[in-house]
Amino acid sequence: MKVLVIGSGGREHTLVWKIQQSQQVEKIYCAPGNAGISQIAECVPIAATDIKGLIKFASDKHIDLTVVGPEIPLAQGIVDDFQEKGLKIFGPSQKAAEIESSKVFSKYLMEKYHIPTARYESFDVFDRAEEYVKNSRSPIVIKADGLAAGKGAIVCQTKKEALDALRKLMVDRIFGDASRRVVIEEFLQGEEVSVLAFSDGTNIKTLIPAQDHKPIFDGDTGPNTGGMGAYAPAVFVDDDLLKIIEDTILKPTIKGMALEDRPYRGVLYAGLMMTHEGPKVIEFNCRFGDPETQVILPLITSDIVPVMEACIDGNLENVTLEKANQYAVCVIMASGGYPGSYEKGKKIIGLDRIVEKNVKIFHAGTSRRGDDIVTAGGRVLGVTAMGLTINNAIRRAYDAVGKITFDGAYYRKDIAFKAL
Repeated sequence: MKVLVIGSGGREHTLVWKIQQSQQVEKIYCAPGNAGISQIAECVPIAATDIKGLIKFASDKHIDLTVVGPEIPLAQGIVDDFQEKGLKIFGPSQKAAEIESSKVFSKYLMEKYHIPTARYESFDVFDRAEEYVKNSRSPIVIKADGLAAGKGAIVCQTKKEALDALRKLMVDRIFGDASRRVVIEEFLQGEEVSVLAFSDGTNIKTLIPAQDHKPIFDGDTGPNTGGMGAYAPAVFVDDDLLKIIEDTILKPTIKGMALEDRPYRGVLYAGLMMTHEGPKVIEFNCRFGDPETQVILPLITSDIVPVMEACIDGNLENVTLEKANQYAVCVIMASGGYPGSYEKGKKIIGLDRIVEKNVKIFHAGTSRRGDDIVTAGGRVLGVTAMGLTINNAIRRAYDAVGKITFDGAYYRKDIAFKAL
């Protein structure tokens, strides 16, 4: 098979790395890719949002399967456009992708089909939203309705913070049209976990639960990022709890989407909070998580290409997913200043020093400059390590991080410590 992976981050590097292990696959392209991906696949300079260009490339190269990494092309309808041309593609349709691209739709779906989530109201008029906040108790969460690169949810500890956040979203439009509407919801307390599942529109195959670390600073403090690290499996989610999550959240969501005439085929990401009342949905995403993918896929021993094809063809019930009995930890190395402004083009030193087979460096924001690999984004590298115990995986990950450097490199020093 010839496979095209769309995207340029750590998630896409992990997907390419995993797909490359399939005996069915002969050639992998990635558009646009990054410096790390270019070492194991042929990168082509087509933006992830250039749907016409991607369709032309897939047709010209007779691509057998296209795998979409990021959410923006999914929200733009890339799956529908590929299918119209008779091209096989893994991911949800534009209507199904609204489960992520519209927080308002997502909340409507959960309310209608009794899927546990935080109490909420949605607004498209600033004055009404402001009045609601003034009459609400803190802490409170304010979310942009649309896509905001994982940074559209603002946890506000005080009313002043909430009113400031509301103004930034609805008046200053810091996320553009994505914050034209907002969802304001109660603050949920507990441990957060990401549970992903493959779906063919009817059936699901649940993946290993992972825990992301979104805030920039140690101790889960500071502004949210796209994710500063993750580990899997989440130690507080046992088989019984996973069954509850499947029965009360994942299966009803897939069934609800089908009843809404939006059959969900692809991978569904459920961001959950383990509250004292049980698991509740914080958000749904319509694609693999980043950095969760960097710890989940290394623990899957099965070939994922037949699984993706089964999602597309509607026969997922015939597929089995084998999982390694290990732990994986990913530490994100970011550019200084992230998630605010940061400089690019810093030479990365030490990548050649990582030789341990239980450690894998997934590139996120990297590019080539001559013979050098340099920084090209906020999140630069995902250093992933595996071990028979969580302690081993943590130690290996941080040992590897200590061998790599670039000017201004920043990383959290407590990834997966909650698991201890």
